[in-house]
Amino acid sequence: MPRPYVAIFAVVALLGPSAAHAADDDLELAFNDHCRECHSFVKGDNRLGPSLYGVFGRKAGMAPNYAYSDSLKGSNITWNAATLNKWITNPQAVIPGNDMSPPFPGVDDPAIRKKIIAFLKTLGPKGGSKSD
Repeated sequence: MPRPYVAIFAVVALLGPSAAHAADDDLELAFNDHCRECHSFVKGDNRLGPSLYGVFGRKAGMAPNYAYSDSLKGSNITWNAATLNKWITNPQAVIPGNDMSPPFPGVDDPAIRKKIIAFLKTLGPKGGSKSD
């Protein structure tokens, strides 16, 4: 008598790592679609916007070697999931007078913001960054 559960187990075992990798790729794609034009996630690679490497737990306006607006430098905000969610939704509502908005209009879709934030959590010494 055939054992279908063995075949199912084998398929799940083979797809497991690929599915996890696909989920990671999905997070990075969300970042790339909405942030990559201005930001890098490589440590020290500041572009039009600062590098987002190590952004979790960092005070706003404090990435090294980047010329921030006075409003960001004086905001006294520390980036975490809640503050990033508000920021990605509408930067001007969080810190008026920042240089990011315009041109960045914000991301309305909470599912996309969640993916971007999940990706940002992976960047840095505590998150197993892709750049260290």
